[in-house]
Amino acid sequence: MEEAAQVLTSCDASSLVMDKLGDWAFGQGVTVAGFYFDYAVREEQSPASMLGAILKQVVSGLGEMPEEIARAYEGQKQVIGGRAPQLADIVKMLQNTASMKRTFICIDALDECVAGYRVKILDSLNQVLQSSQGTRLFMTGRPHIEAEVGKRLSGRGTTIRITPHRRDIISYLQRRLEEDTTPDAMDGNLKADILKKISKDVSEM
Repeated sequence: MEEAAQVLTSCDASSLVMDKLGDWAFGQGVTVAGFYFDYAVREEQSPASMLGAILKQVVSGLGEMPEEIARAYEGQKQVIGGRAPQLADIVKMLQNTASMKRTFICIDALDECVAGYRVKILDSLNQVLQSSQGTRLFMTGRPHIEAEVGKRLSGRGTTIRITPHRRDIISYLQRRLEEDTTPDAMDGNLKADILKKISKDVSEM
């Protein structure tokens, strides 16, 4: 990944990339962190909680918590009622920790993030990329957020579009139909209708 950021339109790509990066990073002194946006709980996935989760993974990859972060969290406990660090503090800590080790950040389904949250998250990630030359960002999302991502990341990303091929969809469906535990539940005509209808609808998405 030569570019600082990459955006794909397939949400499944993130899991594959994280698995591959995780296998490659083992023993290489590289940190891999990831976050999955979920539409069902989108209001709860605020910029602070999302970037806080990334920070936690990056810190765990260091083996030992930096004193600066330990002090910051301890200081927040002293606030009346206690509270989590604020977004600006998290971004600063992420900038520092990501600079200590080569870091890959993978974010899945960015399009499912609340629009207002997404702006703050992208701006925060851009700050991290600018201060940490060894950090790379990989994101998946649907095409409608492409312009926004490009703008917020100062046009430093590369977009790779992934579209389904009908023949691949048919091959997948045929394999799943062959694995059906109740093969007598449908005849040849029904199977043909399933292959025709689903492959057509999916290929147009």
